[in-house]
Amino acid sequence: MKKITMIKMQGCPYCAKAAEAIEELRAEQPAYAGIEVEIIDENEQPELAKAYAQDYYYVPSLFIEGRKVYEAQPGDTYDTIKAAVASAFEEAK
Repeated sequence: MKKITMIKMQGCPYCAKAAEAIEELRAEQPAYAGIEVEIIDENEQPELAKAYAQDYYYVPSLFIEGRKVYEAQPGDTYDTIKAAVASAFEEAK
């Protein structure tokens, strides 16, 4: 299994939706429970986020093995975010 890295910011409503989607998908698909999701807060862990800074602008952004697989866009709905998280879980399996 591959690790998913999520870049987020505290207080971001899209990041909260992504975190909710992670928990919901893990409850729906037990196979996802074993997939590591590293969460890096851009403001609290700038040294870790810096490694990804050239590849994203919006948060949350999801990476697998350093490759961006999703970057939220303003206006993304919960369903859009959940679908992106599900796709990342599938790729990481």
